[in-house]
Amino acid sequence: MIRVLLAEDQAVIRSALVALLGLEPDLEIVAAVESGDAAVPAALAHRPDVAVLDIDMPGTLDGLAAAAEIRSRLPACRTLMLTAYGKPGHLRRALSSQVDGFVLKTAPPEQLVAAIRKVMAGERVLDPSLAVTAWDLADNPLTPREADVLRLAAGGAEAPEIAAQLYLSPGTVRNYLTTIVTKLNARNRTDAARIAAEAGWI
Repeated sequence: MIRVLLAEDQAVIRSALVALLGLEPDLEIVAAVESGDAAVPAALAHRPDVAVLDIDMPGTLDGLAAAAEIRSRLPACRTLMLTAYGKPGHLRRALSSQVDGFVLKTAPPEQLVAAIRKVMAGERVLDPSLAVTAWDLADNPLTPREADVLRLAAGGAEAPEIAAQLYLSPGTVRNYLTTIVTKLNARNRTDAARIAAEAGWI
């Protein structure tokens, strides 16, 4: 029996996936949670064999950050990312963080089930439609700190608020934002946030 943890923020999709996976005789859903923040403690409590994680979830941890944390604290647990979008930046982050699989939500149900079984068997799985993208990924020009600053700015935070959250000075935050706009060849910070979000860098 393969013990599966599912993390998906949309309740309808989460319920449908629980019902779908529950039909498989060799799969057992041991936890179904709505965020990356909830996924880590659930993994530690239930010790699943495979964690199926949506990438875009609210909270401090998105799916990729939760996968990295689970991998660090529970090395035996395999991680399979599930997303509605095959953003190049997300794919690069997934590959660089050594997740075990990456499947689109548009994939047929049997493909997801097969992916869970494959990662459990030690294989790495990449959605076939993303295979070409994987060969031609643009490097993320943003440093991790710049990505943090831009992510908060994209959420509407101003420089003083960003500075307080990241323990920086407002002047340093403004310098980061200027550098980010330049690196991304954007018109302003709003345009920079759009470019980075579309690429999956934030």
